[in-house]
Amino acid sequence: MAEQVGRVLGDRYRVVAPIGAGSSAQVFLADDITLRRRVAVKVLHDALADDEVFLRRFRAEAQAAAALNHPHIMAVYDWGYDGRPFIVSEYLAGGSLRSMLDDHDRLTSSQALLVGLEAARGLEYAHKRGLVHRDIKPGNLLFDEEGRLRIADFGLARALAEAAWTEPTGAVVGTARYASPEQARGQTVDQRSDVYALALVLCEVVSGEVPFSSDTTIGTLMARVDQPIDPPAELGVLAGIVARAGSLDVADRPDAGEFVLSLMASAESLPRPEQLLLPGAVLAVDGVKVDPDPTMLASGSTTKPAASASAPANDAQSKSEPVVIDPGEELGAQRRWPWVMLGLLALLAGAGFIGYQVLVGGEVNHDIPELRGEPKDEAVSMLNELGFEIVPQDGRDDEIAAGNVIGTEPAAGESLEEGSEVVLITSLGPTTVPRPDDLIGETVEVARSELISRGLVPGAETGRNDETIEAGLVIAIDLPDTTVDVPKGTTVDMVVSTGPALRVIPDDLVGQEYAEVEEILKGMGLEIEQSTAFDNEIEKGLVAGTEPGASEEIKRGDTVTVILSDGPEPVTIPPEIINVSFDEAEEILQNLGFRVSLSSGTTDQPVCGSNPSAGQALQPG
Repeated sequence: MAEQVGRVLGDRYRVVAPIGAGSSAQVFLADDITLRRRVAVKVLHDALADDEVFLRRFRAEAQAAAALNHPHIMAVYDWGYDGRPFIVSEYLAGGSLRSMLDDHDRLTSSQALLVGLEAARGLEYAHKRGLVHRDIKPGNLLFDEEGRLRIADFGLARALAEAAWTEPTGAVVGTARYASPEQARGQTVDQRSDVYALALVLCEVVSGEVPFSSDTTIGTLMARVDQPIDPPAELGVLAGIVARAGSLDVADRPDAGEFVLSLMASAESLPRPEQLLLPGAVLAVDGVKVDPDPTMLASGSTTKPAASASAPANDAQSKSEPVVIDPGEELGAQRRWPWVMLGLLALLAGAGFIGYQVLVGGEVNHDIPELRGEPKDEAVSMLNELGFEIVPQDGRDDEIAAGNVIGTEPAAGESLEEGSEVVLITSLGPTTVPRPDDLIGETVEVARSELISRGLVPGAETGRNDETIEAGLVIAIDLPDTTVDVPKGTTVDMVVSTGPALRVIPDDLVGQEYAEVEEILKGMGLEIEQSTAFDNEIEKGLVAGTEPGASEEIKRGDTVTVILSDGPEPVTIPPEIINVSFDEAEEILQNLGFRVSLSSGTTDQPVCGSNPSAGQALQPG
């Protein structure tokens, strides 16, 4: 990997230092020459360069991943091909959860909740857009320099699965230690497979062990095919949530959104988590950590650096000696002199200060300036100029914007000796109030008033049908990316019940038995009344219609009248059949739906009467 340093990929990304390597790729810290920013570049295995199936899938998955925009998903900036396919993403300086577990003690249940919540939020966002990760593991959960978790490599697992060189058809997609039971069986993988893998990760971060781990891949997979996850006791109140996520049956697992809600609900039972100890991105060559040369960053030069002093004489030597990354003689010559000058100036300044101290023979004191409301960077610069040691501290203030200074300890105006410690308190934004979930079940008017009194801003109100909560009451509080406490001034959206959903009268009730129709309508929460009507087409006793009619909408609890058929409507025998010929009378009666026969006389004689007689009403037929 050291040989790649200085190489420019795609005429844009100059490799600065290696970060690490896996079975399918090497990862480098690089300098984006065009935008002058640090990025991470994942260069995939040589064998993938000629795999057309992989390259086609790789392009599609890279484009899909680049479209994701979420604070807990690693941003993908670019992809390309330069002898080998590569993908460019944001550089996350905090390192991976894998490195954190390797370098430090296990996480507390509160810290595990924080990790699980941020990962689940990222998964929920991607799952809603139809993407499944398939390889959730500590190595793919990274942190930025502020400790925010990001999910890496969305889409890459699926692309690698279709590459013939890595896995045969039907092989497990993703890392076996974190594979779900359905992956082990070779079944279809959906979003809940990611939730299962996250449950395994949460078990590992508190206990140090992955459930069902065995010495062999087959052993690991077979162990979890017929056993649900048994969460470790260290998870505490999270154990039940993780157990459900680790169910054997996919249908019994929560989706990522439900997992988020469960974790948030359990947060009230846990103490505030301690700050995570970030391992930092590991830059290593042959196991030796290497710091990137700062002079190589944000440079427009595309010159590949010269090799360092002398190459090792043999393999043994190369493994025993650290690799030195030299930015090159030409680059060093251009940039070395400013640092030399700065060093000389620092020496002169130090000598002058010492001389002053000797001549004056006393302490040098300064008043602490008034810094409230100043940007943090400017405040740090001012205190540094006065020779104070700065101890950073965060706080909250309703008047001071995030990133600006709340105050100092000691306070402004006090006099301190140079070299003394000054606590610089920087605002994280407004003070917080508890998450207002207690407003669920209140009327909208009460909820709005309460939000305002707590320093929060009532936001959008979205209506949603609910079969149990009456219309006008709050069903849910919708807050962006918060856990337990909410900063004042936050806009809070609410979901408000619009009552039960409207019922639509089915359009296939006509012609059915009354008992069947009664069961259907009562099952919809409707009341039923019965009436009858003549119907020339529907057999007597069957349902001829409803009021309201088919496809009409009514409220739950409304009454539907079911109309039963009384058969065809009776028809009156007309007087026109008298004193006409039998043939004429027969035609009239047949047109009315009657059957006709001659009782006496002959067909050429006029009709003198009928049985039943004219004027009586009979049903046709």
